[in-house]
Amino acid sequence: MQKAMILLGSKSDYELCSQMETIFKEFGVDYELHISSAHRKPEQTAKLAKEAEARGFGVIIACAGLAAHLPGVVAAHTILPVIGVPLKGGALNGIDALYSVVQMPGGVPVATVAIDGIKNAAYLAIQILGTDSQELRSKMRAFKESMASA
Repeated sequence: MQKAMILLGSKSDYELCSQMETIFKEFGVDYELHISSAHRKPEQTAKLAKEAEARGFGVIIACAGLAAHLPGVVAAHTILPVIGVPLKGGALNGIDALYSVVQMPGGVPVATVAIDGIKNAAYLAIQILGTDSQELRSKMRAFKESMASA
């Protein structure tokens, strides 16, 4: 089964974004989490994105606030699906990050969830990985059925 990569633009994003780790553990998804700013560590960020496919990843989740260039930079360096999570912060409380993540040029798609949409990013990643895993599809089906009966 392929893995998920979680990229955070800043160490300060970890507390919120750690919810993804919980969800991945519940579903049995292997993952790696890296802190790699598109602005402060551009070479490292590009390397992580470029090498992700060869390292067995099937999806990348990139979380960033403010200018939120991380998801777009990652998408520019990989053919893997990239999920962008705009994070709250700054004077615009995440609206700037949302606009930055959704306004990608043609040919560089980034799937985007809501501001601070950590849980949906993890569930979307599981659904993407589930296209190649009957086990994950079954777990997601059971999860959705449990939500309907709650």
